[in-house]
Amino acid sequence: MSEFIHKSHNVTILLYHLVFPAKYRRAVFDDTVDKEIKNICLDIESRYQIKFLEIGTDKDQVHFLVQSVPTYSVTKLVTMIKSLTAREVFSRCPSVKKQLWGGELCTDGYLASTVGKHGDEQMIANYVKNQGNEYKKLHNVHQLEMF
Repeated sequence: MSEFIHKSHNVTILLYHLVFPAKYRRAVFDDTVDKEIKNICLDIESRYQIKFLEIGTDKDQVHFLVQSVPTYSVTKLVTMIKSLTAREVFSRCPSVKKQLWGGELCTDGYLASTVGKHGDEQMIANYVKNQGNEYKKLHNVHQLEMF
């Protein structure tokens, strides 16, 4: 799953569990949108120092288990992920934009929690899995590559 990230002056293992509810709590995450979110997140990984360890949806919300570097604050991570995924989902799946009346993909609110290296990572993964009735795992990484 996660590994220590070695930079020139620090070694870190920062893991975050992020949850973004869909705007108006609409059930907009279907198989097509799920596939696009996964692809978008993997594209984000290639451009930024973010690793998506797990991505999952539950019809009206999306869960991320993310590893990043200390130069990215939680607010910056949330803003980056929300804005890039929303822009790309709206362009790749126009029906979602129509369902949300041309507005935003996710609400302004979000849940962000940190995950510890020893023991808590699996607990959060299980928590994400047990949210709602129809949770579907879209992506999972068991070994992290170096940035």
